[in-house]
Amino acid sequence: MQFFTADTHFFHERLLGVSEFAPRPFLTVEDMNETIINNWNRRVGKNDVVYHLGDIAILHTRPEKVALEKIFEVLDQLNGRLVLIKGNHDSRALFKYLQQHNHPVGNHQKFEFHDVGVLIKMNHRQYYMTHYPMMMGIVKQIINLHGHIHHYTVPIKENINVGVDTPETDYLKKKPPFGTPFSQAEIEEMVAGKAEDFAKRH
Repeated sequence: MQFFTADTHFFHERLLGVSEFAPRPFLTVEDMNETIINNWNRRVGKNDVVYHLGDIAILHTRPEKVALEKIFEVLDQLNGRLVLIKGNHDSRALFKYLQQHNHPVGNHQKFEFHDVGVLIKMNHRQYYMTHYPMMMGIVKQIINLHGHIHHYTVPIKENINVGVDTPETDYLKKKPPFGTPFSQAEIEEMVAGKAEDFAKRH
């Protein structure tokens, strides 16, 4: 199965508690990391694929190698194969380190890397997955799944924020626990819900 997420921001202390940017209800990064890992692994199986649309982690520990090791340790605890699309907080050094420590999961490698985006077909639609929201103009049957904007939403029905902080879970009948990657069915429910919402308003 395929799942979708963004903006996990593992280790990012500035998001804890009452942050003005993207507040998260955790006292420590360890608690936040563990919650995301547990909720992720309850849903994602070992052979599933998770598209992570950027901003994996932020950790400024020195030397850098120590920070990269810690991020790898967290990512290696996550079930599934990770297709990583580079976010503005994801360094080339991180991708290089993950590539050096890549290992097989079934017939594929644990990590796959993309600088800009990935296009897939799913249920008669094309999904263009990027970190930043894309302004694509008028297009038929193309949905942009993105992250980057945390608690905000793009006022365009074809743009769906799949980050862990997304407000677009309001379109779901049942919100998954924090940090759980979204299923294909949930993505389609968000797409349909946003389209219906916009049809009422425009």
